[in-house]
Amino acid sequence: MQITYNTSTLHLEDMPLGVGYASDKVTLKEMNDQPFTIGGQNGHTQLIISAPFVDETLISQLKEIDELLSLNALVISKSLVVATKEHNHPQLAEWNYGYDYDTQFGDYYGVRLGEGELCGEFTKALFIISKDGALFYDEIPKDLKEPFSMEKAIAKIAAAVNCYTGHGCHG
Repeated sequence: MQITYNTSTLHLEDMPLGVGYASDKVTLKEMNDQPFTIGGQNGHTQLIISAPFVDETLISQLKEIDELLSLNALVISKSLVVATKEHNHPQLAEWNYGYDYDTQFGDYYGVRLGEGELCGEFTKALFIISKDGALFYDEIPKDLKEPFSMEKAIAKIAAAVNCYTGHGCHG
């Protein structure tokens, strides 16, 4: 997959995890090196965002997500994932923030950039994991400066929250 950043063309090392596939639980570390787990089936809808850098534009978009989730009364777990510990912590309430200390996340979710000025960093990506652990929706902008489609993401989050009841097809 080709990704644009400024005047550079970057490529992902692997294919991103496909919608409908089961997500794996992966362990990240917080900036204080405390581990936490994201992905996989945990009975909650999860929003996972990866990014090559944490800047004001990204932080603004995360705050917009919080506001839209609040307005729509959607309760989910939210995580921001970066490739290394060298990134700035955005200090956002209700967001898990961690780095991929053992490359599990980058390898499994297929978001690591493989060449160019951001080699080894993660592309900008948004994943919604349903309560049953399946990848329900993903968005990977072709240009790292493009914002996520908030309207589409909120609609998909609402669908993921409401579609799985835990009672099977006869409940």
